[in-house]
Amino acid sequence: MADSWEQLKADCAGCRRCALHEHRHNLVFGDGSEHARVLFVGEGPGEQEDLQGRPFVGPAGKLLDDMLEMIDLDRSRVYIANIVKCRPPRNRDPLFTEQDCCAEWLQRQIALLNPEIIVCLGRIAAAALIRENFRITREHGQWYNVEGRAVTAIYHPSALLRDVSKRPETFEDLRGIRQQIRAICPEVYQ
Repeated sequence: MADSWEQLKADCAGCRRCALHEHRHNLVFGDGSEHARVLFVGEGPGEQEDLQGRPFVGPAGKLLDDMLEMIDLDRSRVYIANIVKCRPPRNRDPLFTEQDCCAEWLQRQIALLNPEIIVCLGRIAAAALIRENFRITREHGQWYNVEGRAVTAIYHPSALLRDVSKRPETFEDLRGIRQQIRAICPEVYQ
C-alpha cells in the first residue's frame, strides 16, 4: 500500500524509538505545501517549535521566513522539515542514534514530496543528507546531486542570529538557490 501524509503523520506520532519522545510537548512533523518541489531541512525542533508543533517558529524561524521572502518564496511554496521530529534537551545537537531512529520519517517525507531541490539548513542536516564529513564553512552554497536531486546547504538561521558576519555569504547562497529553482522547477514561481 502506498504511503500517505495521514499515515506517515500517524506512524511518526506513535514513534517511541528513542528517548526524545519522552519529554516532547508536540511532535514537530513538518510545515508547508505537501506538493512542494523544494524541501528545506533543519536539524531538530527548539523550544518554541516543541510548544507549537511546527518547525522554525522561534527567532530562527522568523529569520528563515525573511530569507525565503528575499528569494520570493514563503512557506506555502516550500516544505520545511527536520532531521529529528522531537526536541533534543536544551536544544543540543541531535545524537547520531537519535538521527538514525528518525531517519525513516524524513525519508518517507522525501518519498511523498519527491522534491527536485533540497536545502539543508546547517551542518547537521548537510551531514545527514549530503555527506557525513560535510564542512558547512567551506561547502555552503555548493550544489550536489544526491539520488537525482539538487541538494545544497546553507548556514542554519540560528547560526546567522549568533554570527551576523555570515549573512552576506548566506545572501549569495540564497541567490544561488533562487537560480536553481528557476532553472529546475520554475513553476514554483508561478
